[in-house]
Amino acid sequence: MKTLLIVCHAPSPNTQAMLHAMTQAIENLQLTNLQLNVKAPLDATAQDVLQADGIILGTTENLGYMSGALKDFFDRIYYSCLEEKQGLPVVAMVRAGHDGTGTCKALQTILTGLRWRWVQDILVCRGEWQDGFLQECHDMAEAMAVALSEGMI
Repeated sequence: MKTLLIVCHAPSPNTQAMLHAMTQAIENLQLTNLQLNVKAPLDATAQDVLQADGIILGTTENLGYMSGALKDFFDRIYYSCLEEKQGLPVVAMVRAGHDGTGTCKALQTILTGLRWRWVQDILVCRGEWQDGFLQECHDMAEAMAVALSEGMI
């Protein structure tokens, strides 16, 4: 059994819809060898990461950076997971009202330090709300779940 962890900061109806699109995509696959664990960043623990075989991160862009909640998550799990989870497959979604550049750079820096392994480019949903963001989140989560379930990552 593989475990896919989603750690997503979803403070608004739009970001909640994005999180829902990701969870629904995975649940609709009905993969018998994949367990989904969904946590808000302030509720996620190092133990959740240590039990995960892959992780999906989600954050808003706040003042050109990731959410404080996701940064807090990294602060709390970093040293406990550093040696144990090198190579952990990861994808990320950034809901950016502007360009998302600072948020992406921060995520890349932290995940390089953790030695986690990007399995696709960061999905950056930029600018005004677009319903297409939901499909992009769905597709990213579905691809991650299938790749993890099938042992491709």
